[in-house]
Amino acid sequence: MIYIIGIVITCFLSFILLTKKAKNTADKILLGWLCAILLQLILFSIISSKAYVQFPYLLGLEIPLPFLHGPFLFLYTKSLTSPRVSSRKEALHFIPYGIAFISIIPFLLLEKEEKIYVYQNEGEGFILLSSIILLGIILSGITYIVLSLRTLIEHKKCIKATFSYTEKINLEWLYRLIIGLSFIWVLVIFADDEIIFISVVLFVIFIGYYGIKQVGIFTNQAPQEWTPVLESSEKTELQLATLDNVKYENSLLSDEKLQDIDKRLEHLMRENKLYLTPELTLAMVSQKIEVHPNTLSQVINSVKQKNFFDYINELRIEELKERIAKLDHQKYTLLSIAYDCGFNSKTSFNRNFKNYTGKSPSEYLKDVKTGLN
Repeated sequence: MIYIIGIVITCFLSFILLTKKAKNTADKILLGWLCAILLQLILFSIISSKAYVQFPYLLGLEIPLPFLHGPFLFLYTKSLTSPRVSSRKEALHFIPYGIAFISIIPFLLLEKEEKIYVYQNEGEGFILLSSIILLGIILSGITYIVLSLRTLIEHKKCIKATFSYTEKINLEWLYRLIIGLSFIWVLVIFADDEIIFISVVLFVIFIGYYGIKQVGIFTNQAPQEWTPVLESSEKTELQLATLDNVKYENSLLSDEKLQDIDKRLEHLMRENKLYLTPELTLAMVSQKIEVHPNTLSQVINSVKQKNFFDYINELRIEELKERIAKLDHQKYTLLSIAYDCGFNSKTSFNRNFKNYTGKSPSEYLKDVKTGLN
């Protein structure tokens, strides 16, 4: 029964994705992943129900399928955190699946009676091959879990170097998805098939719910133009490079130049209070002061000794502290003032405020009222 439930849910989610308009790369990868899961569920449902006696030609096809899940997880993660995914290069990740498939060809070429005999006798004649494939599946799982987590860590650094907010683009749900897949790989080693596929069905529900409505760093917003003199093609490349990862080599900028840009940045922030813009990005600020985004990022890192995210949110907190100190603002709620200062959510505000001041907003407000601040 659990296989049937999983098949129905996977079919439904695949249909939703298939009919989704304007599918991006992540959607296409997720669709391919769901199709692989669907095929595996169908094959295992046939095997578990002993129906393989009527369909012996299907036996063995399920064996290499687990090699697909690691690459699909990694490519899906990468597609949500990178502007470009090279289809030719990334196809190399599926070589282990190809090798595993080739290794079972001798079994696939057996007569149907021989195939049934092997399955009914716990893989007799192919025990060594089965052990090697299982070891490969485990190594593949560990490898791609590590690669996916590393990609998310780099993504988080990129966000904080480029954005003043993390809501909807931090991909925290993807961390949970990776942990969930790790748990399933552990079950593959220690649990029976029923428990494994109950977890697979829950996993499918999870990736379906979050994956279909996913918002990645490159699907959430189009970056602002940073200077009007760029040609459109150059501008696109610059934006992609900036968002992909804000990196710079040892700069040739002098200390004097760095300080000059820093002064222009401070003037912009203090006079125009650009930090009050809720979805402020590095590209937007660099456009205003007419410097390359990577140069601006370097100034913030080297002169301010912090990333763009921390710099902007500290300015917002200072603004909020000034406002709540005034009698005119005591009639407003703390959260409404936080929104006016550029924060997007209560969670973001509370977290940043605590990190910066060492106190929760309510504790700070209480101290203000008692004259301790």
